[in-house]
Amino acid sequence: MQNIRKLPIGIQSFEDLRKNNYIYIDKTEFIYTLVHSGKVYFLSRPRRFGKSLFLSTLKAYFEGKKELFNGLKIEQLEKDNPDAWKAYPVIYLNFAQNSFSKEVSLEKTINLQLDEYEKKYEIQADYKDPLDPTNFAGRFINIVQTARKKTGLQAAVLIDEYDKPLLDAQSNESLVNENRETLRGLYVTLKALDEDLKFVFLTGVTKFSKVSIFSDLNQLNDISITSQYATACGITEKEMLENLAPEIEAFAENNGLSKEECVNQLEQMYDGYHFHHEADGVYNPFSLLNALYSKDFSFYWFATGTPTFLIKKLQESTMNYMDLSNGVEATAQELQDYRSDNPNPVPLFYQTGYLTIKGYDREFGVYLLKYPNNEVKYAFINSLAPAILNNNRSTGLDVVSFARDIKKGDIESVMARFKSLFATLPYTTARKEKQDSVIEQNFQNVFYLVFTLLGQWSTVEETSSFGRADCVLLNGNNVYIFEFKRDKGADEALNQIEEAKYAGPYKSSGKRIVKIGASFSTKERNLVEWKIVEEIR
Repeated sequence: MQNIRKLPIGIQSFEDLRKNNYIYIDKTEFIYTLVHSGKVYFLSRPRRFGKSLFLSTLKAYFEGKKELFNGLKIEQLEKDNPDAWKAYPVIYLNFAQNSFSKEVSLEKTINLQLDEYEKKYEIQADYKDPLDPTNFAGRFINIVQTARKKTGLQAAVLIDEYDKPLLDAQSNESLVNENRETLRGLYVTLKALDEDLKFVFLTGVTKFSKVSIFSDLNQLNDISITSQYATACGITEKEMLENLAPEIEAFAENNGLSKEECVNQLEQMYDGYHFHHEADGVYNPFSLLNALYSKDFSFYWFATGTPTFLIKKLQESTMNYMDLSNGVEATAQELQDYRSDNPNPVPLFYQTGYLTIKGYDREFGVYLLKYPNNEVKYAFINSLAPAILNNNRSTGLDVVSFARDIKKGDIESVMARFKSLFATLPYTTARKEKQDSVIEQNFQNVFYLVFTLLGQWSTVEETSSFGRADCVLLNGNNVYIFEFKRDKGADEALNQIEEAKYAGPYKSSGKRIVKIGASFSTKERNLVEWKIVEEIR
């Protein structure tokens, strides 16, 4: 019988993964270090990034299931430890699998899980209302202390996606507050239980500063942006090449690529997450494994959830859309401190995985954040398009038409498509003194949208910034240099291309150079003139 290699797509149980011979990328060295160097931890990572599997691995370790760790790094690391592989009582609270957008959902979830442990440890609990959140703290304390009395060992408490009840309820402020109070009452018991606890580990997407666990539980060690644990979740390129070589070779063959070309394209598409400025980058494991299984480059991670709340947050802020591509700066405190009422969207974009660390200014302690990879960049901007154009239709087909015209060298049609796009924009309802700036911002956003999405098929180089609508686009043997002016003539735009010497870097390439100068009228709210000039070689 042929040996079939099984990719662990969607597998979140370590025991299931090991017993059913799925490929496992060994992260147990991190488990060993955590257990032997501390006690109470918090780890923030984007969704579908392996947090649940990591927590499940911790669960199996504390349950003493040594047989599941045969051949893994931790087996060797623990070989001389006489206290290793004891079966500690484990209290595992899982919020990852439920939706909390409705009232009482959180209370029902907590009650079911506490009820399970009360039955396990034969606790006779008699509550008039088991869904009353004021009972949760007492029930949780009773479970932990009873478990210790019956086993003689401290308990390990593992909490998966602690913040999901808050994220799911974001559109309902009243429910967010209710869920926050319920969670606060449950989590603060961890400090009171310190003597009864062997180990505590919480995972989540965000670090909500107003959930008092992060102030009341002041011994909590946040390892989210530490170099030591930067690759605890996700897959490094080294891990990919060592563990997934047959899948990469099959992927390359199926797509007519060399192995090197395949790795390069996988890197551009799914790699690039950095959780410390000096640490290796990691691939999104969900996207990488799905791509290798399907042998196709697609938007896998992005398809598992629509970022409507991110787009709403971006629209409510003063951030320029172009900043997401050009890069934004943030301090370490801003990265870790998300508040639902914070007008700054950067912490949420970072913690949810739409921005990641791409640089660090050590002198000022400031991080540079950008899109991690092409999957996130292009999928998010595709979702942003209806918000920019203020409609509900997908603009994907329009962008493909732009790309086809570029490939054919039909710049006249490209400009006509721009004009048609502007014609669909609604009239602004802003006050008269702000109308010009709103119109100009819409003008810039449309060009940003189109040129960024064209980067899927062409090389887009910014000569200054999209904010000034200057763009150089390379496609095949052609170089297209665009300059757009507001309320000034197309000739002036062409003159700037000459004066700024935008064509200079490309003159020795042997490529055909085409210059496009265009004029946008604030009054007409559209392109009113453009001129196309091919440079004579």
